[in-house]
Amino acid sequence: MKHVALITGASSGLGREFAHIHAKRGNDLVLVARRKKKLKQLKEELQSEFNVKVVFIEKDLSKQTSPQEIFAETQSKGIVVEYLINNAGFAGYGFFHERPAGNLLDMVNVNVSSLMLLTRLYLPEMVASGKGKILNVSSTASFLPGPMQAVYYATKAFVTSFSQALSEELNGKGVTVTALCPGMVETEFVDLSGMGDSNIMRILKTTPPAKTARIGYNDMMKGKVISFDKPLLKFTLQWLVHFIPRKTLLKISRKSMEKR
Repeated sequence: MKHVALITGASSGLGREFAHIHAKRGNDLVLVARRKKKLKQLKEELQSEFNVKVVFIEKDLSKQTSPQEIFAETQSKGIVVEYLINNAGFAGYGFFHERPAGNLLDMVNVNVSSLMLLTRLYLPEMVASGKGKILNVSSTASFLPGPMQAVYYATKAFVTSFSQALSEELNGKGVTVTALCPGMVETEFVDLSGMGDSNIMRILKTTPPAKTARIGYNDMMKGKVISFDKPLLKFTLQWLVHFIPRKTLLKISRKSMEKR
């Protein structure tokens, strides 16, 4: 297999779009997700349309053993992963003290632990070869505290911070790390998170997943550290929010998450 990209959360949304972009360039893929039927369909679709090699691994990244099992399977097949796209993630709406503890722990495992462990497992080989690219899908939520989405926002803050630190550590080693920080994207993520009727969904315009994936993939190829899919959000989060008092910022963030 050549120029292999391993993509988590590959069965739908941004993950599916990343797979199409990578395959269209004639590159091979390892697709990871929970839904075997969707993975199999995507594999057949990509192989037929782009004549590339595709392997899929059915894994639930909320399970702590999954990253090591994924790594072991690619190692046993002799697959060298040149591109790691940590896309899997989910959110959950409501007051922290009312949310199921098990669901919150699963969120941390998927959004943080699996991303960190997969990066730790595949990165040494990239450094040894002097080439490789990592794209971690974060969120514009990573720049703010998130009342009503306290754990989700915190997990994404980890992803953005972690990605930037790694990017600097790897400077000069031929490996780049990019954090994609999109706004609202038209995927099943919004409905599954329970925030479909929140105020923010009436305020912000969603972006087609193909567009967001294209921006993130291209920025990964360029070696950018932070990638935004909306210029206005980039300006707002990197500049304007620093001038807003903390208590005011918290109230604005909470109001955006509240429902009518």
